Amino acid sequence: MSLDHALLVSLLEKPSSGYELARRFERSIGYFWHATHQQIYRVLARMEEAGWVAAEVQTGEAAPDRKEHSVTAAGRAELSRWLAEPTEPEGVRDILMVKLRGAAFGNAETLIPELEHHRAAHANRLTCYRVIETRDFSGALDRQRALQYQVLKSGIRFEQGWLEWCEEALGLLRSFRQ
Repeated sequence: MSLDHALLVSLLEKPSSGYELARRFERSIGYFWHATHQQIYRVLARMEEAGWVAAEVQTGEAAPDRKEHSVTAAGRAELSRWLAEPTEPEGVRDILMVKLRGAAFGNAETLIPELEHHRAAHANRLTCYRVIETRDFSGALDRQRALQYQVLKSGIRFEQGWLEWCEEALGLLRSFRQ
């Protein structure tokens, strides 16, 4: 996936300025596809040149002028083309997994604080996802919201799996102390 397509999806959900898009991105798609503000602005400019988005300058009375971006017909066509393109599941690339294997040749207990840190980070993200779930996905959902909720449920299950794995791995590492 490219950042271009993540931004097209986000802009179809709500036309936005680059600043608003970057802030929204941090709170939604950013959980699944990370990008810096600079990357977002750079890609928006490229997408505008390609004709996938159009920007309208909105004059601010109390604030500076801003460019609100929206998806064009060409951008919708690109998103449709990309949606139909087959993808392969991505493999895992995680330094922690290499460290855990390497622990067989060193002091495995030194990984306990790192695993505890990972467990806490995944627990925090799961809590955040649960807050979003309660806040945004109760009651009847239209098509767009139902699909967004499905993505969130994937994130919830991912974090739950990591928490279970962390507990198991911590138990194993702690057993080496005996």
